[in-house]
Amino acid sequence: MGGVLRGERRAQQRTLKDVADAARISMPYLSEVERGRKEASSEVLAAAAEALGLGLTDVLALVQGELARVRRARAGAGAGVRAGVRGVRERGASPVPAAPAAADEAAAEAPAETEAASEAVSEAPAESPASTAPASPTASATPTASGTPTASVSALSTRRAAKRPAPPRPGDVRLAA
Repeated sequence: MGGVLRGERRAQQRTLKDVADAARISMPYLSEVERGRKEASSEVLAAAAEALGLGLTDVLALVQGELARVRRARAGAGAGVRAGVRGVRERGASPVPAAPAAADEAAAEAPAETEAASEAVSEAPAESPASTAPASPTASATPTASGTPTASVSALSTRRAAKRPAPPRPGDVRLAA
């Protein structure tokens, strides 16, 4: 809201003091409102809008347009619901409905990938003396035909992720056990 007021004031090339005096509010308070540090009452917003030659409904319409623009930009940037993560939204993401076929395909692939990764880790051969890679809690080494070990970090990471629940995110609803 404050950003719209500030943008309109600057578009009219008016000073903060000029608008504050015309709206009969203090200059520091108007500055705080413009920066989003204070939430103004509807009376203060109406006075500031009137000082700018607008009605409160005009300012609200400008704010609504700005919000719509931000939402479109987020949707265009690929933000949305992550596939296969129990409906948890990414931070700052707006929900974007997935195509039914894509959602079913992603849900079908996610368990298969996890099972394959778990099997790969559990069936990995024990480290042999021929292996030159140091043992690590986050990676396993499996020698290839050439004798060079290859790390299987993703398989182990998948297995460890299954043991620990994801940390709560803003907006998550957790049920008590």
